[in-house]
Amino acid sequence: MLVVVASRHDKAAEALVANWSAYGASLLTPEDLSVVGWRHYVRGEGDGEDEGENTISSSSSSSAVVGGVMIALEQITGVLTRLPSIFEQELLHIIPEDRVYIAAEMNAFLISWLSSLKCPVLNRPTPTYLLGPAWRPEQWVYAAAQLGIRVRPVRRQSSLLASVRPQVMEKPGVKVTVVGTRCLGEVEKTLASHARRVADAAQVDLLTVHFSSSESSAEFLGADLWADISAPNVADAILEYLSGGDAKC
Repeated sequence: MLVVVASRHDKAAEALVANWSAYGASLLTPEDLSVVGWRHYVRGEGDGEDEGENTISSSSSSSAVVGGVMIALEQITGVLTRLPSIFEQELLHIIPEDRVYIAAEMNAFLISWLSSLKCPVLNRPTPTYLLGPAWRPEQWVYAAAQLGIRVRPVRRQSSLLASVRPQVMEKPGVKVTVVGTRCLGEVEKTLASHARRVADAAQVDLLTVHFSSSESSAEFLGADLWADISAPNVADAILEYLSGGDAKC
């Protein structure tokens, strides 16, 4: 079974699950985290040596609730995460005064659960973000510059004055979507290589990288962990990755 972790309002995720019905794909939403049936065992240092109650960990006895249905953990063969975190606005089934606390608890649980999965996961969570490293624009540009990639500096402007000159919108650039070792986008091969190197630096396998143009001399503009899964080639590459396949750029 392929699992897409997403908001119940994520129409792109809903369409993707429908397209992947032949692979047993299903949507896991925050509501599922409130359904009885979850069993998640956390391994600690030294586990496997003792028989204590807090040190036993067995994937065969672990279970999850996906689409309102309890399943054995080993049924899950791949996971695509579309939620940056659990937002209290999603938890309409929880009484208002408890939503902030429950959202924080659900978020911590998902980080632990996604991190423990043995199957392919796009992307693995970090302690602060379900989609991967929560880097700011400056951090992405810095990472690219450290790799020797030509970058466009990030500039921020603030003023206490009442009148501030309007920001000039730059010409839209091009993007490369990294999925595993595949790089999708109509760009020079050099830029595809740059995109994969940035993904490696961030330790992620799903990344959208933006450049000023499609030419090899283009500047790196930034990157984000959100991919356009409505694009057929991106969806196909994700399916291949989660199914255990991969291809070189």
